[in-house]
Amino acid sequence: MNDYDLSELYQELILDHSKHPRNLGALADASHQAEGFNALCGDRVTVFLKLASGRVEGASFAGKGCAICTASASMMTEEVKGQTLAEVEKLFTRFHDLLTSPAEPVEDLDTLGRLASLAGVRRFPMRVKCATLPWHTLKAALDKKTGAVSTE
Repeated sequence: MNDYDLSELYQELILDHSKHPRNLGALADASHQAEGFNALCGDRVTVFLKLASGRVEGASFAGKGCAICTASASMMTEEVKGQTLAEVEKLFTRFHDLLTSPAEPVEDLDTLGRLASLAGVRRFPMRVKCATLPWHTLKAALDKKTGAVSTE
């Protein structure tokens, strides 16, 4: 598969998750939650988590955001389910580095699976905040932080 085919496949994956988000809606039995807000574009997201025995048993999100924010939140909730807190922390760091590191983290493209489809966002600095907002909100939920999280 050439780079063009891969780019097209990634765009389709992002569009699919933005038009048909997975895990959308409040999680009724959430043990953790946090709110996030991106003042630059108006994205708002609330992340809900159900933790038990050091593992994420359930994850969902609610809110309104652009296609990148929605797709990122949708993919994120799918990826963290079933993971330990240590695994989620590692995934957060790898995803954040993928989008914000000055160097192209090529090895993470292979290990991040579908999340790697968002790697192209790094070329648009204003959109990086859209893609990372759900992740910062996830981290705030895990840390039980109060008040809205911002990407500023």
